[in-house]
Amino acid sequence: MDLTLLRTFVTVHRAGSFTRAAALLGLSQPAVTGQIRTLERQLGRPLFVRRARGVTPTTTGDELAHRIAPHVDALLEITESGQDERWPHRTLHLAGPPEFTALRVLPALSPLITQGLTVRAAHGMSEDLFEGLAAGRHELAVTTSRPRGRLLTATPLCDEEHVLVGAPRWAARLGGAAVVRDKGVGVLEHLPVVEVDESLPFVTRYWSAVFDSKPVATGAVVAPDLRAVLSCVAAGAGIGVLPRYLCEEALDSGEVVALLNPPVPPLRTYFLVVRAGTLAHPHLARAHEWLLRAAVSW
Repeated sequence: MDLTLLRTFVTVHRAGSFTRAAALLGLSQPAVTGQIRTLERQLGRPLFVRRARGVTPTTTGDELAHRIAPHVDALLEITESGQDERWPHRTLHLAGPPEFTALRVLPALSPLITQGLTVRAAHGMSEDLFEGLAAGRHELAVTTSRPRGRLLTATPLCDEEHVLVGAPRWAARLGGAAVVRDKGVGVLEHLPVVEVDESLPFVTRYWSAVFDSKPVATGAVVAPDLRAVLSCVAAGAGIGVLPRYLCEEALDSGEVVALLNPPVPPLRTYFLVVRAGTLAHPHLARAHEWLLRAAVSW
């Protein structure tokens, strides 16, 4: 049986669409359809049910995918390894949140870059990154949620702790973390808030986890970059919720102050997400493994 047909079949099975699989394989949609029809004729059974949007595997299709996908991935790893030796300067198309990518991911990949890897980075929210991976625009994405479906696979990378912070004058006005802990959310309700979006995602998540309530404030400053939030908080524009990795230096220097130290701080998990089977590409596998190793110290 032709490996090309099997690779196309596995890609369609994971993508759930002839059109999406064609984009991932660099083929035309009629070419993918023709290959699947050829494979179905060879097997004597239908592998997919055509729907208005995409395709659904038959029981035969699911069984075949379960049996052959690991072997197809292994064979592709062998062939891709040979390509990587001939063309060692591969480009990694990476995407993730702008702050985490800038402060964590790209510095961690620097040793690979000095070895010849080139990187092209893009930014976006998780759903946009999933779409970019599915369409082949990205190879590796760092996201804050797990993807759905079979096309993308996610590996937990690290957890980030969220901290409620303010300028020292706000901490003095409130009376310190002990007062906030004892009096509760009421002392914070009418303070100006600095956030990345009108929906106050970081503050809302923190309020829900720590106070079991929703914030009543609106954003005094809304800027779509956590580094801008930190700068505004440090300047006294209001209070904010930030990842500890991003505000650690400001906390150590006293530029900002933690307004509360809950016994169980809110956490958010980052994931490394790739298209299923693409870790057969050596340059992608190296970057994936390198980031997992680096994240141990994050």
